Amino acid sequence: MFAYFRGRLTSAMPEEAVVDVSGIGYRFLVSAFTYRQLPQPGEEVFLYAHLSVKEDAFLLYGFSSESERQLFRLLLLTTGVGPKLALAVLSGLQVHEVHEAIMANAPERLYGISGVGKKTAARIILELRDRILKMSPDAAKFIASGSAGSHAMQIKDDALNALLTLGFSKPAAQKAVTGILEGNTSLSVEDVVKSALVSIRNS
Repeated sequence: MFAYFRGRLTSAMPEEAVVDVSGIGYRFLVSAFTYRQLPQPGEEVFLYAHLSVKEDAFLLYGFSSESERQLFRLLLLTTGVGPKLALAVLSGLQVHEVHEAIMANAPERLYGISGVGKKTAARIILELRDRILKMSPDAAKFIASGSAGSHAMQIKDDALNALLTLGFSKPAAQKAVTGILEGNTSLSVEDVVKSALVSIRNS
């Protein structure tokens, strides 16, 4: 029914925002991510909208991007996931992070979100993976590969920083960490640091 709203932001709190459009105030429920994108009260704001119709209420949900709204609607297709839980997912992770978790079949990345248990996380991945693939197979492949690459890079950076904090020189730390990750990219930061300490001391 509503595609988007453009108006003046009159007030904003972590879970909702009120927008004045031609003298009418619309209350939007928003994710933590969208809340952080909102301008200062009194400034113009643009929100993509989703209307949820219940027997006793009409609720508007606002999103700072079309991709966030699209993921919200996909989450609603999951068994047992309603608007409140879908918004919680979007507050706990950014859109690309949810996509990455789904495409990498990694439900553990969703466990920490309020209201999302192991069964719900598994259902989200099981029921949405094929939908995302059908929407954009190429994008899904890119997301999956990007997830693996970004995760490995984060492990490398965290391990390197840990070694520098311990007082090792940057060249020695970089050489050790790079050599270890070339052999196994699935190691944890702790494992990489331990192996790097042995490598540096034996060199």
